[in-house]
Amino acid sequence: MIPTEDASARKREIEEKLKQEQETLSFIRENLEKSDQQTKGMVSILSSFESRLMHLENSIIPVHKQTENLQRLQENVDKTLSCMDHVISYYHVAKDTDRIIREGPTGRLDEYLACIAKIQKAVEYFQDNNPDSPELNTVKARFEKGKELLEAEFRSLLTRYSKPVPPVLILDAISVDEELEVQEEVVLEHLPEAVLQDVICIAGWLVEYGRNQDFMNVYFQIRSNQLDRSIKGLKDHFRKNSASSGVLYSPAVQTKRKDTPTKKAPKRPGKDDVLDVEIDSYIHSISAFVKLAQSEYALLAEIIPEHHQKKTFDSLIQEALDNLMLEGDNIVSAARRAIMRHDYSAVLTIFPILRHLKMNKAEFDSTLQGTAASTKNKLPTLITSMETIGAKALEEFADSIKNDPDKEYNMPKDGTVHELTSNAILFLQQLLDFHETAGAMLASQVLGDTYNIPLDPRETSSSASSYTSEFNKRLLSTYICKVLGNLQLNLLSKSKVYEDSALSAIFLHNNYNYILKSLEKSELIQLVTVTQKRAENSYRELIEQQIQIYQHSWVKVTEHLTNRNMPVFQPGTKVRSSSRGGGLMIRTSNNQSLSVLQLKDKERQVIKDRFKGFNEGLEELCKIQKGWAIPDKEQRDFIRQAQRRVVSEAYRAFLHRCANISFTKNPEKYHKYRPEEVEEMIEKLFDTSA
Repeated sequence: MIPTEDASARKREIEEKLKQEQETLSFIRENLEKSDQQTKGMVSILSSFESRLMHLENSIIPVHKQTENLQRLQENVDKTLSCMDHVISYYHVAKDTDRIIREGPTGRLDEYLACIAKIQKAVEYFQDNNPDSPELNTVKARFEKGKELLEAEFRSLLTRYSKPVPPVLILDAISVDEELEVQEEVVLEHLPEAVLQDVICIAGWLVEYGRNQDFMNVYFQIRSNQLDRSIKGLKDHFRKNSASSGVLYSPAVQTKRKDTPTKKAPKRPGKDDVLDVEIDSYIHSISAFVKLAQSEYALLAEIIPEHHQKKTFDSLIQEALDNLMLEGDNIVSAARRAIMRHDYSAVLTIFPILRHLKMNKAEFDSTLQGTAASTKNKLPTLITSMETIGAKALEEFADSIKNDPDKEYNMPKDGTVHELTSNAILFLQQLLDFHETAGAMLASQVLGDTYNIPLDPRETSSSASSYTSEFNKRLLSTYICKVLGNLQLNLLSKSKVYEDSALSAIFLHNNYNYILKSLEKSELIQLVTVTQKRAENSYRELIEQQIQIYQHSWVKVTEHLTNRNMPVFQPGTKVRSSSRGGGLMIRTSNNQSLSVLQLKDKERQVIKDRFKGFNEGLEELCKIQKGWAIPDKEQRDFIRQAQRRVVSEAYRAFLHRCANISFTKNPEKYHKYRPEEVEEMIEKLFDTSA
């Protein structure tokens, strides 16, 4: 049981807590009431604010919409005004650009092109919006005028600044291709850089907006004229300077020049220097054309649209190319006329040209790549024509050597080298300078079996151009042997004109010796031995044979000095010398008399006839043969010495046999010449000045 005090205390404690809880509950209730009141107040305020806000919104939104509409209208007005200004500007373009268009683009190309752009936009506007307006015709006319002035400026710039390339610069440019040692590369500048940029700009505009190709025609006409003038200027320069001072080069380019077969054709003995200059001029013109055409294409590629470049280039080079081909055709025609006149050496003018054309054909073809087939075929056609006429000349020359009709006319009276021989050898020597060209020329026109040359299967081809160099060499060797063979036959025929067989022998000897020496000196012998290994020995044998024939002519002199039909003296019988002094005293080595022989009149006459026959024969031959000629000093001395030795030995032996024979009272009448005098007379053979 809980004590009363504790219960009371517990009760008080509970009551106090209850009281506190009640107070707390009252406080909470009061606060809740206050919160409710505040909530109601806030709700009332918010409701009032919402009401006011709705009222405000209902008032502002129409104003906002109206303002927005006004702003939109303002923007539309501004845009309309801007468009109106823009449209109005099209109506003023003709007036605004009139001064600049009339003055043209010279000196202010960028400003002029900007005006043209404005006019073009005006044309487009009126075409799209008002195609019937008079303003369209106005701006169209102004645009066409502007375009015409641009085309005129294009023509003017090209005409004013396009100049022929100086000849010395062309020659220097060619020298680079010929592998000369140059210190700097030669640049062919056709237009100043600023002018070039203006031309490129105008060409670009004309391509994009001009809608025609007239300016391309203008371009190729002007540049074609300059190309042709450059080549003609080179020819004039070459004719003025080449003959006297050789090929001239620009002093601006320091070079160490090498002798090259392409740079200058070898001089042809006996040819007019003017002809040499013309040949060299044409050869250099071909090289110049290639170099200038390459330079022109590089310039054209910067100005003309790519899809028009080849066609424009084709047109550009036509005039210069046609002139070169015409000149080449004239050379071929001149060669054809020379063949008709039998002037075969004149045909040699085509050989250096043909060699140069073939050497440069690859570069020529590369330069003309993309042009019309008719353009590309011009050079091969010219080469074929030259090869044809050259081969014809070679064949007819060989035939003319064989069939030369002159026998008595132009025959040398002194038996020296015939003009036909010297001309034939000269022709072959000149041919040697172009042996590769000549061999290829023959190969291009004939088959190997024409000269009985076996073909190597590896060398056989349906095309003449595939003949190998070795085959061409053999073909040319066979041709030269044919000419020499024909010459030998003709010389044999001509030699029969001489009544004196000795002079005939001297004639053949001189000609054979001349042929052999010429072959050896000019290295023709190397070509001949390709197909005729014994050619040199054969000529030496022919020369020796003619020497022997000549020496036989002296038999009629030396036969008087032989023992044939001479009196036979038998010593041992002593006879008294006759009053005519016809005795012969035979003595021993110690000068003791063995016997005295009496000569009969017939025997004395035999000895007299021998002396007389020798003297007359010697005098006759020396007189005749003194006027003969052996141009080769070595051969002349050899023949003299050989003949002197034979005659001198026979004469001395004859004199020794007759030394003590008293066959006449006037021995000086018969014994006219001492051996030394005979030798001197023989030494004067073949010498008209002696």
